[in-house]
Amino acid sequence: MGKVYDGIDDALRRWIDAQPMFFVATAPLAADGRVNLSPRGHDTFSVLGTHRVGWVDYTGSGVETIAHLRENGRICVMFCAFDDRPKVVRLHGHGAVALPGEPAYDELVALHPSHPGTRAVVTVDVERVSSSCGFGVPVMEVVGERDLLRLGAEKRGPDGMVRYRAEKNAASIDGLPGLPVLDPAVPDPRD
Repeated sequence: MGKVYDGIDDALRRWIDAQPMFFVATAPLAADGRVNLSPRGHDTFSVLGTHRVGWVDYTGSGVETIAHLRENGRICVMFCAFDDRPKVVRLHGHGAVALPGEPAYDELVALHPSHPGTRAVVTVDVERVSSSCGFGVPVMEVVGERDLLRLGAEKRGPDGMVRYRAEKNAASIDGLPGLPVLDPAVPDPRD
C-alpha cells in the first residue's frame, strides 16, 4: 500500500489541504537530545510547490521544532486521514524558520488568517514524499478548532506575548537556541 511520490501533485495537495491536523517531528544532533513530535492544526499549512511546504507557527509553551531546525534542519511532517479512507503521508526534508519582517514570513502569513499568537513561519524543502496505508489510525470526527491559543494571546496582548516568548521560547528543553529574546527586561536563559 505504501508509495513514494515524485513530489506533491495536485491530487496529493488536495488531500493534504483536507486534513484537519498534521504532526511535525524533529530531533537535535546530540545522541542524548530529546526527539520532539508536535501536533498542529488550524488554517496554518500551505503547499507552496511540488517540493516545498510551510506553516504559520503559533506561540506555544516550548520551542523544540524551531530550535531543532535552527541547529540541523531535519524534519518530517506527517498527515493522517481520520475519515473513512485510511492514508498516512510523510514529507521528509530540511526546514528553515523565518521571523517577522523576513520575506518568507511575510509571504506565508499573507496566505492564512491573522492570529495574535503568530511567532514565526516554518518552510520545508521536501526531499521525500511517501504514503502508507494508515490502517491502524482510528476513524474520528472533527468537532471543531480550539480557540484557546487565540484567547490566550489576546489576553496577554502584544507586549505580554513578547515577554511570554522571552520566558518560554528562548531555548529548547535541551538548551538549544530558540527564538531571540526581544524583551530587555527578561534575562536570556541562554546566557
